[in-house]
Formats: sequence, C-alpha cells, structure tokens
Amino acid sequence: MRAIFAPEHLEDCVRGLARRLAISILSATVAAVTLASPAQAATNPFTAAQACNNDFGGSWAYASDGHRSIYASDGTKVGDVYLMYNSASGYNCVATLKRVAVGSTTGVSAGIRVEGASWVYDSGNYKYYAAIQRPARDKCVMYSGEVLYFTSWESAGRYSWGNCG
Repeated sequence: MRAIFAPEHLEDCVRGLARRLAISILSATVAAVTLASPAQAATNPFTAAQACNNDFGGSWAYASDGHRSIYASDGTKVGDVYLMYNSASGYNCVATLKRVAVGSTTGVSAGIRVEGASWVYDSGNYKYYAAIQRPARDKCVMYSGEVLYFTSWESAGRYSWGNCG
C-alpha cells in the first residue's frame, strides 16, 4: 500500500522541516560564535596604572611611546602592553593586560630592560595582567609583553631605547 499525502498534510510537513532547519542553523551559529571567541567574553577590569599601583603602590603615569597592542596572527587583539613611570620613585613599570581569557588563569608576561642591565620578566599564569617594575632614573628602557593565545605566545613591545631620564 502506498502512502498518499493530501495537500493539507504537505503544508504541515514543510513547516516542520523549516522549523527544524532554522533551529539547526541557529544552534550551529551560536556554537561557532561561542567557540570562535571564548576569550573575548569579559573585559579586563584593570588599567595599566591600576595594575602597577596594585602590585607596587605609588602613582603611575603613562610614558610617551609607552603602549603597544598585541595581536595574534589571525588578527585578534589579545592584549596591550604599557610602560608606566613613577616620577617620585624613578621606577618604570611594565604592565601587560590580557584581552583574551580575562578572568581565567592563563599565560601572560611583562618584561623590561633598563640600560646597563638584562631583560627581567614577570611571567606566569594570571587572570588579568602581569606587571614588573625596575628603577630607571637617568636611564633608557625597552619593554615587552606577551599573551598566550591558544597554543602560541603573541608579543609586542619597543625593542629600541627610549623614555630616557
């Protein structure tokens, strides 16, 4: 015996297929967006000045030419690295703020090199930032920052002497 669809049943069948297709497309879109950018969900609650003050105390000002954005090879902005200066103490602070996996404990690093010395780093698994300070009165400095993005360390910084004084 063959099944014969009456026209009134065909319309119900098409509506059901369309509804299932729409739900499948919506589910796939939500999954793709969620998986593509899980780390972009939260905003970092710290500024560079707050990070330096939180770790070292004092009053910190943004140094001229003291900011670099950190990008992954896919174009995602994964962090920012800042050079800060405390005029009262003569210290410089480098703070690398995460823009991915904010609030999750993942790799981040801040580095500074003071004229006449080697690079030093604060590198570890942190929720929001890494920060390091060094005395640099009457010296020039270089700075760098790194953020772990999936399995790659992405970095930026200034690798020439600057902010002398």
